[in-house]
Amino acid sequence: MLDEAIPLEDDAGEGVAHPLFRDAPSTVEFQKLRKRLIREMRQALTDFAMVRPEERWLVGLSGGKDSYTLLALLLDLKWRGLLPVDLLACNLDQAQPGFPADVLPRFLDGIGVPYRIERQDTYSIVTSKIPEGRTYCALCSRLRRGHLYRIAREEGCAALVLGHHREDILETFFMNLFHGGKLAAMPPKLLNEAGDVMVLRPLAYAAEDDIARFAAAMAFPIIPCDLCGSQEGLQRNAAKAMLAEWERRHPGRKDVMLKALGNANPSHLLDRRLFDFSALGRAGT
Repeated sequence: MLDEAIPLEDDAGEGVAHPLFRDAPSTVEFQKLRKRLIREMRQALTDFAMVRPEERWLVGLSGGKDSYTLLALLLDLKWRGLLPVDLLACNLDQAQPGFPADVLPRFLDGIGVPYRIERQDTYSIVTSKIPEGRTYCALCSRLRRGHLYRIAREEGCAALVLGHHREDILETFFMNLFHGGKLAAMPPKLLNEAGDVMVLRPLAYAAEDDIARFAAAMAFPIIPCDLCGSQEGLQRNAAKAMLAEWERRHPGRKDVMLKALGNANPSHLLDRRLFDFSALGRAGT
């Protein structure tokens, strides 16, 4: 069903794109970048069987480069007839001081995209419960995700679609490895604990640098995160710096690591739940 809905070999026609792209750069470099991101998204949608035709998806839009790029590429695929789902953009206004609440509605109205803006003061909860200098991300993310699941249910959405990319997945893997004592990353497709909302990450194969260049070229009205983004020395920042240094010294290393996450060999690990070492024996014994 998915292969028919999103044929990877079909380019869907040169120059065909959502009106969001009407003022996009016409340079060869940008067109190559856009096509690469589209190709990677379509591959992720196919590899992880994300698409079920006629579903409704809630697309998380924070105002950062990742979520803008996510929405733009999904709209492009849908405009081409390659994504048979309904899209509802959603921003959770977490009541951070100085948050420009008019930016996203103006942007979404301008491109004719249906949306829902919901204000929930998670900022006060996070800052009251987490001591100054400690990492806000875990609690902030948990509160935000809970509200987004609720909104998805209220809007009849089968999936919550998020803008996490290749680097987010790799950073999570190393954070779990170094600090959590487990081999786990950020899956491209995940069913929530309640079992009623699927979490999808169609940018799983996309490089953060490509997303940043795309967002800059599209001149999206970026809204910085002044809560967690202002904290220095976070574990994720350390993992990001480590990965960047490895990539600088050995170009292509990130792609190799991402490939490794899809090429596990349980018999060469130490997890007895995944491989029955007690049943392993020499021939004839």
